[in-house]
Amino acid sequence: MGTAAAAGGGGGGGGGARRWLRWLGLCLWAAGAAAARGTDNGEALPESIPSAPGTLPHFIEEPDDAYIIKSNPIALRCKARPAMQIFFKCNGEWVHQNEHVSEESLDESSGLKVREVFINVTRQQVEDFHGPEDYWCQCVAWSHLGTSKSRKASVRIAYLRKNFEQDPQGREVPIEGMIVLHCRPPEGVPAAEVEWLKNEEPIDSEQDENIDTRADHNLIIRQARLSDSGNYTCMAANIVAKRRSLSATVVVYVDGSWEVWSEWSVCSPECEHLRIRECTAPPPRNGGKFCEGLSQESENCTDGLCILGIENASDIALYSGLGAAVVAVAVLVIGVTLYRRSQSDYGVDVIDSSALTGGFQTFNFKTVRQGNSLLLNSAMQPDLTVSRTYSGPICLQDPLDKELMTESSLFNPLSDIKVKVQSSFMVSLGVSERAEYHGKNHSGTFPHGNNRNFSTMHPRNKTPYIQNLSSLPTRTELRTTGVFGHLGGRLVMPNTGVSLLIPHGAIPEENSWEIYMSINQGEPSLQSDGSEVLLSPEVTCGPPDMIVTTPFALTIPHCADVSSEHWNIHLKKRTQQGKWEEVMSVEDESTSCYCLLDPFACHVLLDSFGTYALTGEPITDCAVKQLKVAVFGCMSCNSLDYNLRVYCVDNTPCAFQEVVSDETHQGGQLLEEPKLLHFKGNTFSLQISVLDIPPFLWRIKPFTACQEVPFSRVWCSNRQPLHCAFSLERYTPTTTQLSCKICIRQLKGHEQILQVQTSILESERETITFIAQEDSTFPAQTGPKAFKIPYSIRQRICATFDTPNAKGKDWQMLAQKNSINRNLSYFATQSSPSAVILNLWEARHQHDGDLDSLACALEEIGRTHTKLANITESQLDEADFNYSRQNGL
Repeated sequence: MGTAAAAGGGGGGGGGARRWLRWLGLCLWAAGAAAARGTDNGEALPESIPSAPGTLPHFIEEPDDAYIIKSNPIALRCKARPAMQIFFKCNGEWVHQNEHVSEESLDESSGLKVREVFINVTRQQVEDFHGPEDYWCQCVAWSHLGTSKSRKASVRIAYLRKNFEQDPQGREVPIEGMIVLHCRPPEGVPAAEVEWLKNEEPIDSEQDENIDTRADHNLIIRQARLSDSGNYTCMAANIVAKRRSLSATVVVYVDGSWEVWSEWSVCSPECEHLRIRECTAPPPRNGGKFCEGLSQESENCTDGLCILGIENASDIALYSGLGAAVVAVAVLVIGVTLYRRSQSDYGVDVIDSSALTGGFQTFNFKTVRQGNSLLLNSAMQPDLTVSRTYSGPICLQDPLDKELMTESSLFNPLSDIKVKVQSSFMVSLGVSERAEYHGKNHSGTFPHGNNRNFSTMHPRNKTPYIQNLSSLPTRTELRTTGVFGHLGGRLVMPNTGVSLLIPHGAIPEENSWEIYMSINQGEPSLQSDGSEVLLSPEVTCGPPDMIVTTPFALTIPHCADVSSEHWNIHLKKRTQQGKWEEVMSVEDESTSCYCLLDPFACHVLLDSFGTYALTGEPITDCAVKQLKVAVFGCMSCNSLDYNLRVYCVDNTPCAFQEVVSDETHQGGQLLEEPKLLHFKGNTFSLQISVLDIPPFLWRIKPFTACQEVPFSRVWCSNRQPLHCAFSLERYTPTTTQLSCKICIRQLKGHEQILQVQTSILESERETITFIAQEDSTFPAQTGPKAFKIPYSIRQRICATFDTPNAKGKDWQMLAQKNSINRNLSYFATQSSPSAVILNLWEARHQHDGDLDSLACALEEIGRTHTKLANITESQLDEADFNYSRQNGL
């Protein structure tokens, strides 16, 4: 029985072993079948098998994260022991058995079976996967004891975009300043590694403690050295590609400093000694500022008690003779003067005889006349006493300047006239006030053609007699007027760039208005706040109580280099209380007015009159004001001297017109065509230098060949014309030709060169005429002749484009073809959007009247085939005549 039991037990044990083998065979068969069928049936392999002697699989090698480069597949591999089978599962699904490549070997040290498996993953598989995480794969290995899982390995497509998210920007820094160059590499997988190059050579921050490249890809130089100047490039690279950023130029500059003063020199025969210092401690380098202050000082070396000794009797005789000669000349001058007074119709009372010496004294000319034959009313007895007061260096030729004394414009019916002239010292500093002018007009009738404006005197050659006349009086405003009715018209301020367009129908029928327009030429009433600057003249149009039924167009010139990236430009209006308020920013959307900013002017559509101006707020240091630079020249009272005056004014026609007017009255001659200078808002000053002066023909006073103007004086130069004066001296009177260069440059900015090549003799001088923009022959034009587009054609365009069209060929496309792409909601609120668009076109093209471009725009839209440019003058006249007859004109 025991044997049976044992046998039974043995048989039972043998049956258990057989059942275990059968179960294992079924499991392996199921695994193979499932792998062969794939995973479409949704069945999963068993995660474990019944326990048996042995160990769980141990992974010798697990799959690593991988990147697919371009279209090349990648291989994932697993190795485990003991392992009877290994399969890959990707994104939760089993990989087909046919996609596995397996190798089997025996571990000699342990005698266990080692299995290694490979699979390939393609770019298409990764792109087709859409899940919450990256594409991933994992190994599952079986042994007699059970299963083990490897880590998950992600598979991603590698790339590196072309453009850097932030390129390094060039900088100019002082020596020992900190330099920070920012770099944000292009987006990529895997993330790009960054390397910095200087002049195409790699930078090793480990060998230079002053350089740090670890802070978020940025390059930091703690203390700038001169050797750190160069071109820096940010390099980004990963396993796919390499990218280069734009190069950034770094300039490390050194500002100059003055050496200590030298010892005083030996006392000169003029009883003066001097000391000097040079800008060499250190000298300016790489664009650094030149030293400020004087480089030379002089002073009296005898405490004001300098007396040149008379050594012998011959010297006494010499000086006695000179004294007698001076007395004789004085007596002769007095005699000639008395004789001329007795022979002249006009009495001259020289109150201060020291004026004859040309000193800084004051003298009056009082002229008395019995009457004026130019007056129509002979019964009128005005005060004909003319008084002139001069304060400054006055040079009178012998005999006195008859032309100056008998100029007809001087003796016109004006009385109580006084002109004050500033000293040459104040003028040379550029701080002189305008000459004062006081006049009192008598009532009465003046003959046709008699000029009543004293400021329009045209001297033919007054400069040898009167020097340094800063500017003759000008009006505080320019003004023009015109009467307009229902037909509308155009009001123009000649040679200023300012105009006003009154559209047809803006004024009700049977009504007419006297409309005026003026430009403030005095002190601006708009006071800038903070960094805001005035970019245009203050323009007033009125009357203020006038009401228009359709917007009028006001054109205002400006001096900004237009860029929305660097400027924030505003339109402002002055209230009745004298305060200025913002109407709109030119980039804003508004239905109350419209601003169209062109390179040199702003065209504004408005429905109310008043005083308007443009202001600008620089957003970056790259904001640019356009300046017009010009040089004028004239003779000095000293026959050997010649004066140069260099002007830098806002690039608006009215600003330069004021300069031309002032120089005309001073006898100044334009020596070179004006040029345009771009002045940056980078706080750096302006330097004006005289260069290449002929060495043995002309000379200029030492240390006066270069003048520097502070940045704020140039940036806010709208209060009065900015100019610098230079005085050149000939060595001999036979020198009549002058050639030199005027360099106007902004430190760390742009520069312009004016080439002077002229004769100082008026008879030999070549006249350089500055051609200003001719706005109009007549300031006021009314009716159809004021408009470029004939009225009949204008009516057809409005009727065509005001009607909505399903294809979009309406007034919006008309605006787009005329480069009007923003704030279209303003036109949508108008009764005739096309008419307002054409009004804006008229304002923009008042000088060229380019009807051909308008016709091309209409033909492109496809709504009309009328060629406006081919209309003959007779057709235009006929259209205007027919229009006039229809309107009862």
